[in-house]
Amino acid sequence: MLFKKILAISVLIFISLSKLWAGDVAVFVDLGFSADGRAYMFGQYGVLSPSLRPWAEIFVVDVPANNFVPNGRLAQTQQAPIRAGQDGSGAFFRLLADNTAFAARHGVNFVNQGQPLYISRDENPPAAGEKIDFRDFVSGNSYNAELIPTIRGSGMNTTSSFIINMQVRNSSGQVRNYTVGTPQVVRQRVASYNIKRVLIDAGGNSIIFVIEMRRVSETGHDIRYMIEAQRL
Repeated sequence: MLFKKILAISVLIFISLSKLWAGDVAVFVDLGFSADGRAYMFGQYGVLSPSLRPWAEIFVVDVPANNFVPNGRLAQTQQAPIRAGQDGSGAFFRLLADNTAFAARHGVNFVNQGQPLYISRDENPPAAGEKIDFRDFVSGNSYNAELIPTIRGSGMNTTSSFIINMQVRNSSGQVRNYTVGTPQVVRQRVASYNIKRVLIDAGGNSIIFVIEMRRVSETGHDIRYMIEAQRL
């Protein structure tokens, strides 16, 4: 009887928190690079609000093209809602287990995850014009990057795009400038962007920006992730 009461309370707390957030929040998963760093795989998963149905997505990106490989996205949403104590990760593990050939086809090794160069702890995106600075202590390269968004409209009519201006300075002082992103891609209902992580492959040739997107929903906003890739 005590266990049933605890379970019921846990469910009520989870539902209450879901209503308080008024949206659903994805979890980002770094799934690794191919040996040559030219392919990168990542995933995300979460729980839809208010249905509590778990969902998951996995992607493979062609790094030099900064685009998905052909048929490079797999997605699944479970019909049954999660139970108390679950976080939706089961849907992700199921999707990944059912598609191991997807990673193998592009030479992705789950052990070959990205080396973190930058991790944001800020819940809010930097103000326009604010740059982030980070360094690769293996290569000696130092970086600064600025995400420049273009936001139009408001509410459910919001549309947006962005670019990232990045400067790389090597240990000899030589500077290279890059414009990362696809500004021609206009996203519906995305109201803000935040660079949450920057990763680099083991060879130091492929850099990944993990971007948090806040997407307007009917009850508030949802959090989803995307990446921008640059071959150095």
